[in-house]
Amino acid sequence: MRVMVAVKRAMDYNVKARVKPDGSGVDRSNVKMSMNPFDEIAVEEAVRLKEAGVATDIVAVSIGPVQAQETLRTALAMGADRAILIDAGDCDLEPLAVAKVLRGLIAEEKPDLVVLGKQAIDGDNAATGQMLAALLDWPQATFASSLAIAGGSATVTREVDGGLQTVELELPAVVTADLRLNEPRYASLPNIMKAKQKPLQMRALDTLGVDASPRLKVLRVTEPPVRAGGITVGTTAELVSKLKNEAGVL
Repeated sequence: MRVMVAVKRAMDYNVKARVKPDGSGVDRSNVKMSMNPFDEIAVEEAVRLKEAGVATDIVAVSIGPVQAQETLRTALAMGADRAILIDAGDCDLEPLAVAKVLRGLIAEEKPDLVVLGKQAIDGDNAATGQMLAALLDWPQATFASSLAIAGGSATVTREVDGGLQTVELELPAVVTADLRLNEPRYASLPNIMKAKQKPLQMRALDTLGVDASPRLKVLRVTEPPVRAGGITVGTTAELVSKLKNEAGVL
């Protein structure tokens, strides 16, 4: 069984985002970048499927600048067999464009299972997996907290507002990984060295014949308002008075 995993090069989760002075977007200059954390979980799940003898081939895919090779090398060090980078330059593609590019690759690679992170921590759209499943007309299971493959089908437990939901999908299918699906491993030094020898194919975006033109226009990006500091009250009566007369919540 072939598994395709989509990974994104995103701003590291420990970095505090800064808005550009002109308000045109987030300033990414001299900022540490790493693999999107939810995509790390997706890679880990694919590797676990291979270790269990379910998957035989794992291909990691990323769409972005040439620097995304580092992200793919991390996926290879974690256990992916090969990687494909679609060079999109510095253009930050929208979820629909990403889904279209992935659909083009899937037509060539013909995977039995596609695993993605449920969302990227930069845009927080949580839409690519759903759009991809719709374009492919494949069954999908989003926000997966457990995944089991047997007999040509996938059993997925999803995290929903009301609790947990278990669904069964016929393969091929699309699954998006949630936080509690697993805990990603750290790539060991020997595996990092081996990853340098694994195949990493680079392709231009236009080779797939996909319309990746943006549908949305960013008017302005601003930082959230600074939160006001709290105050100390001396008595319960003073607290009730401030909640009633100043905060207006009573």
